[in-house]
Amino acid sequence: MEKRTELTRREFLKDTAFAGAGAAMLSGLAPSHVLGANDTIRVGVLGSGHRARSVMEKFKMVPGVEFVAVCDVYAPARAAALEVAGPGAQAFSNYHEILDRKDIDAVLIGSPDHWHKQMLVDSVNAGKDAYVEKPIMHSIEEGMEMVRVVDGSKCIVQTGTQQRNWSHWKLGKDIVASGRLGKITMIHTYWYQKYTSKQDLPKIDPADLDWKSFLGSAPDQPFTEDKFRRWRWYWDFGGGMLTDLLTHWIDVIQWYMDQPAPKTATTVGGLYANDWQCPDTVTATYEYPGDFMVTFTGSINSSVDDGGVMFCGSDATLKIDRSHLAVYPEGLSPVPGTLTPEPELYMRAEHDGTLDNVINFVDCMRTRKSPNANIHVGFEAARASWIGNIALKRGMKVAWDPTKGRVA
Repeated sequence: MEKRTELTRREFLKDTAFAGAGAAMLSGLAPSHVLGANDTIRVGVLGSGHRARSVMEKFKMVPGVEFVAVCDVYAPARAAALEVAGPGAQAFSNYHEILDRKDIDAVLIGSPDHWHKQMLVDSVNAGKDAYVEKPIMHSIEEGMEMVRVVDGSKCIVQTGTQQRNWSHWKLGKDIVASGRLGKITMIHTYWYQKYTSKQDLPKIDPADLDWKSFLGSAPDQPFTEDKFRRWRWYWDFGGGMLTDLLTHWIDVIQWYMDQPAPKTATTVGGLYANDWQCPDTVTATYEYPGDFMVTFTGSINSSVDDGGVMFCGSDATLKIDRSHLAVYPEGLSPVPGTLTPEPELYMRAEHDGTLDNVINFVDCMRTRKSPNANIHVGFEAARASWIGNIALKRGMKVAWDPTKGRVA
C-alpha cells in the first residue's frame, strides 16, 4: 500500500493548481513596509479574562506591538493581564479611560459577549482599530448595528474567527474551490468539550468584582459565582454552545461554500449534565442555498475527538480540524481495520492560527486594507449561530429572510 503524503501547505501549493492563490495568501501575512511600518502600535485591552490574556500573548509575538493599558471589572483579571502586558502598562476598571487616551491605536476586546457591541461601537467612535473576539454580538440586531458603525468609519476591525488566516484552513478553501471534492451535499460539524460546573476553582471575593458593571445591559440580578465564571451558558451574557463553538465552524462552511446565510435552521437541545440555562447537548441542522445541508452536534460531557468539520463530496471527502487536514478519495478500498481509504493529502497544523489572525490584523492596521476576518465575516458567522438559537428557543424550524434581515 502506498504511504500517505504528509506535507506543508507551502509544499503542496508549489506543485498544484492552487499555487497562485496560495502564494498570495501566504505572502499576505508578511509585514508591511508602507508608511508607519516601523511605528510602535500601542494596544489597550477591554476585558482581560483568560481568552483575552491568551490572545495578548500572541500580540506580543508580533514585532512593533506594545500593550499600554488593560481593563477589567474583576481585580484578579486586571492584575493577571497587567503581568502579561509588561512594564509600563496601566490597569483600569472603566474601559472609557482607555478609549480616552490619545496614545492608544487599537483595542483588544475580550469581554463577555453581551459587552461586545457597546465596547466596539465606543471604540470605533473613539477612532480606535479593534480586534474583537467571537461571537462578535449578543443578538442579530446588535451585529447589524456593529456592521453599520464600522462600515461608516475608517477603522480596521478584525474578528476572532482565526481559521480565515490559518494555513491548513486556507488550503481547505482552495481544495473546495478547485472542485476536487465533487458535489457537496452534506457537511457535518461537531465539537465535544468536557466542561464541568463544579470544578475546584478559587473562591471569588465579591469585593474584587464590580458586579453591576459586569451586568451592563443585562437585567439586574444577584451575583453568583457560576454566572460570572460560566457566563457563556447563561442567556443574559452569552449564547451557549452554538455561539461559543459552532460560530467557528459555520464561518468556515460559509466561507468555503460561498454562502453567507442559511435558508432554515432546526435545533434541539437539553440540559443533561449541568444546571445552567443554555443546553449542554445540542443538535442543529441548517439548510443552505446551493442544495447542501449542515449538521452540528455538540456536547460538554465528553471531549474525545474534540471538534472538526467534514465536507462530504461525490468525489472525495475533506476532514479538517485544528490539528490537521485530510482528503479521502471515493472509489478506493479502505485501509484494513478502518472504514476510510488512505488519504491522498494529509497536512498537520503548524501552530495556533490565532497568531496568524493577529498578524493579519496588525498588517492591516499599517496598510489600511480590510482584514481577512473583518466585521462582515464575524457578523455572518455569529448570525448563523443565533439563527440556530432562535430555532432552539421557538422549538420549531425557522427560516431566514435575507431581504428583511430577520427570521421569518
